[in-house]
Amino acid sequence: MDTSPAALLRLFVPKVPFIARTALWHTLWLSPTSSKWDLRTEITVNIIRTLMDSPQPTPLLKQQTWSLKDPGIKGPMWISKVTLPKPEEQDIHHLLIEAIDRLNEGGEGTYTTPAILPVEAEWTGYRANVRHDRPRLDLSEAQHYERLMREVTSPTTILYFHGGAHFLMDPASHRIPASRLAHHTNGRCLSVRYRLSPQNPFPCALFDAFHAYLSLLFPPPESFHEPVAASNIVFAGDSAGGNISLALLQLILEINRSDTRNTLAFHGHSIALPLPVPAGLASSSPWTDVSRCMPSITSNAQYDYLPPPMGKEAISRFPHDEIWPTDPPRGDLYCHLSMLDHPLVSPLAAKDWTGSCPMWFACGEEMVADEASAIASLAAKQGVTMLWEQYEAMPHCFLLIFEHLEASKKAFKNWAAFCARVAGGAEGQAGAKLETKGTWFAAKTCKETDVDVKSLAVCSQDEIKERMQLAKEARMEGKEGEAKILPKL
Repeated sequence: MDTSPAALLRLFVPKVPFIARTALWHTLWLSPTSSKWDLRTEITVNIIRTLMDSPQPTPLLKQQTWSLKDPGIKGPMWISKVTLPKPEEQDIHHLLIEAIDRLNEGGEGTYTTPAILPVEAEWTGYRANVRHDRPRLDLSEAQHYERLMREVTSPTTILYFHGGAHFLMDPASHRIPASRLAHHTNGRCLSVRYRLSPQNPFPCALFDAFHAYLSLLFPPPESFHEPVAASNIVFAGDSAGGNISLALLQLILEINRSDTRNTLAFHGHSIALPLPVPAGLASSSPWTDVSRCMPSITSNAQYDYLPPPMGKEAISRFPHDEIWPTDPPRGDLYCHLSMLDHPLVSPLAAKDWTGSCPMWFACGEEMVADEASAIASLAAKQGVTMLWEQYEAMPHCFLLIFEHLEASKKAFKNWAAFCARVAGGAEGQAGAKLETKGTWFAAKTCKETDVDVKSLAVCSQDEIKERMQLAKEARMEGKEGEAKILPKL
């Protein structure tokens, strides 16, 4: 997407009548969301919808390249760029592949085994008492890390995975929310630049996430950071980043319940198994079902800007470029179609969350709500401490996109508070003990109503399995299009 002033004018000037009509309908209470949204939200959501329904969609590589434009580093944030080196040992490669295969029911799922590569990431902290336009200091990355750590007063360390449907964005696009989380927790974030699809399909991103977690626990040589206790680490992410967070947690649980090894070799460290689980997992609008089979995909569409799945005809019109379609063709951006219902691709398919750390989810009344609530419900039934927050009429990733709303402010504050509570104890010690709790927040007022987390799921586990299987079969037969629409930016 061209972001020059001339291009933006060409994009938005034709939409002026549409914006005026939207404003009029909202003001006259003729819009179905007039009573739920303010005018700014109404206009923003409708503009995003029109952008995603453009008759001339932008090719995938161009979208991806645009989303990776670095906005620069300025204002109240410390950024220290690091590269986590590739381990010489192959143990993590074997562990992950074996876990994928164990969870591959019937052995039907197909995937390409990736290489373990160095992983880029950004240490992110809050820089106090500076203007928002203050430029970054001219220091080495090690010096930036040192300055960052001077302002860190809590051991809370957030391992952050950005959203973007697995094919867009990177840590640079999420510096502001990462620095805000660091600010509100008095801690720090390690934001991971995981490999993007379609060039790097599943399980590349999961490999990078696992690599990053182990690197926090057992730093490679010449790392800036000291070892971080698992009890001070929180997995966090939004949308597809929530998917990766949950897949990483499920991977660790699977290794711990099924692997027979006693140790794992990593950068010269001998790591005792079972692996430590993190202090917590906190996700905003987690996208946990790549097959997109749950009822809210259509029933909650009026409150969201993500359109329903594309049909085969619409997919066939999508522009071809250097990265899409793949060679050989693959039916989904993120994975082979046969893997859509694999628990490490779609955590909705996971059957067992026993032994998990406490989890916190915040969702709107959005299209991915049913899949998130199903995981929350199952985990709570299996004894996992689960904090569930749902905000009436809020769209996908509302707390990052609509920061001015009271619901967004409350959700972000609660997000950070959860991270601080579970991971902010003295080094190596457990954080505050929490109890399972579900809360519904009314639109505009944020009036709170308690809900039973164990009763959240709208479908039984057997129904979910059947829905996912049918969705996978339909995709494999060519009856349905992409699991998550390619944004037509």
